[in-house]
Amino acid sequence: MPHAIRFHETGGPEVLRWEDVEVAAPAANEATVRQQAVGLNFIDIYHRTGLYPAPLPSGIGLEGAGVVEALGSGVSDLQVGDRVAYAGGPIGAYAEVRNVPADRLVKLPESIEFKTGAAMMLQGLTAQYLLRRTYRVQPGDTILIHAAAGGVGLIACQWAKALGATVIGTVSTPAKAELAKAHGCDHVIINSQENFVERVKAITGGAGVPVVYDSVGKDTFFGSLDCIRPLGLMVTFGNASGPVPPLDLLELSKRGSLFITRPTLFGYTAQRADLVAMANELFDVVASGKVKIEVNQTYALKDAAQAQIDLADRKTTGSTVLLT
Repeated sequence: MPHAIRFHETGGPEVLRWEDVEVAAPAANEATVRQQAVGLNFIDIYHRTGLYPAPLPSGIGLEGAGVVEALGSGVSDLQVGDRVAYAGGPIGAYAEVRNVPADRLVKLPESIEFKTGAAMMLQGLTAQYLLRRTYRVQPGDTILIHAAAGGVGLIACQWAKALGATVIGTVSTPAKAELAKAHGCDHVIINSQENFVERVKAITGGAGVPVVYDSVGKDTFFGSLDCIRPLGLMVTFGNASGPVPPLDLLELSKRGSLFITRPTLFGYTAQRADLVAMANELFDVVASGKVKIEVNQTYALKDAAQAQIDLADRKTTGSTVLLT
């Protein structure tokens, strides 16, 4: 019988359980996938703690890669044996075998191995919509990316550099600063040693940046607003340091009629045509060598709790995958 990580109550890593699960035959428009690798992401911690509620008991995880073992009725664009990857719901990716809605699966090119596919989908598709749709980065832009040495950060820094942008990144340690520099970051700010607002203003000659991509949340949010030039855009897409506190909208007007958005990958990939187009652009930029996916940590799937502890403690860099 296959295994999966599940949780029956919200809380710390100790609520995660390694359980036997029964996997039914795929329903209409579903595919059964035997997973080879599963992506680890901060949103998994948000589900486990209840910040993003899930019906309990629940599986956990939103990203994986593997091989199609069976198809339900109505599936026409996949075959048994296809290499596939996915990012997004339904929750439950921390599993050896699972059923996935077929319209959420994309075919993984032979040139991309499973652990890379599992590592790149959620973070890579997030970088794609941030840089190409939420704010379409143009050559000559100077942009600010927080958590530049994280999974999304390393991909976004490389991709933005390839697009012709000047990239300012923030990190938490000197070691992460070196990693960010090696992945396209032109100016790296170590938050524990420097005031990032002052550095951004100095780098931009006081003008500020047209966009800030902020996945840190509470600790950086208001400073990020101070880095944005008039009519610029604040993109808050994560809560690594905790949720952003309530915002008085007058703060946006005081800083120059700023815009703010809280996007999600699921909003951008709701239509299959968008998902496929985004994935193809991601696969192309990776295949070109302009973006390298750094899988810097691997854990056994049954050790998912320890993997989440290390992620929350910022002991990881780049991407982390759980291997079945």
